[in-house]
Amino acid sequence: MITRPSALQKTDTSAPPLLEAAGICKFYAGREILHDVSLAIRPREIVTIVGPNGAGKTTLLSCLLGLTRPDRGEVTRAEGVRIGYVPQHFRPHSSMPLNVRSFLELYGMRDDNRTEALAVQLDVDAVMDRPLTALSGGELRRVLLLRALLKSPQLLVLDEPTQGVDVAGQGEFYRLLKSLAESQNLAVLMVSHDLHVVMASTQRVICLNRHICCEGAPERVGADPQFKALFGEELAKQLALYHHHHSHAHGIHEPAMEHHHHEGCNHG
Repeated sequence: MITRPSALQKTDTSAPPLLEAAGICKFYAGREILHDVSLAIRPREIVTIVGPNGAGKTTLLSCLLGLTRPDRGEVTRAEGVRIGYVPQHFRPHSSMPLNVRSFLELYGMRDDNRTEALAVQLDVDAVMDRPLTALSGGELRRVLLLRALLKSPQLLVLDEPTQGVDVAGQGEFYRLLKSLAESQNLAVLMVSHDLHVVMASTQRVICLNRHICCEGAPERVGADPQFKALFGEELAKQLALYHHHHSHAHGIHEPAMEHHHHEGCNHG
């Protein structure tokens, strides 16, 4: 007997955005990396940005987080909003003999009871006294996730959250992320290339290739011609089938997909 997972949490569409971008553009060495990108992330919403290599995904996150200033446009964060961030790349240096507990204390681990409870939920309680350099890829990603959660964020931002995690652990990580979003009342914004797996754990997909090509509910984006042009008909079909069997949102009203007609999705 197959048990259907619980429904995705419901977005608070009446609340003001936690994070909003309006018409942002970014140039590097005279080349436009981001063109007229506008988006908003609302409380309790799970949003995934997808796109090919070089599409500007990490640059967009950097602009949204205030790590990089856009050359045009504006990024607005809600007053006092707490954001937790899990970067794509983090490799503990062998000369840094920190164990997990000491590492977390560097980033403000104050409430030991809450930290221990999260460690159990993230299945890293058994590695708290192990050196960072001794962790597997999956263990390190969950420790970085725990570090981000220490801020009690309202918005969790993740860049390729399963970087370094084996295929078997990717689905489990996204299920954990969805569970955390529900239990902690989080909004989640992530960049991911794990299209098959992540689509069942997200409410809205933004397809980026320097500009926003299309966005909306996962199965609608998978059916969009511009998505197919980027990722191929076969992947789009597999994606639609996967999401049909794994969707947690059957019967829930989903917003119509928005189409953006700048220059087409495959401009150079």
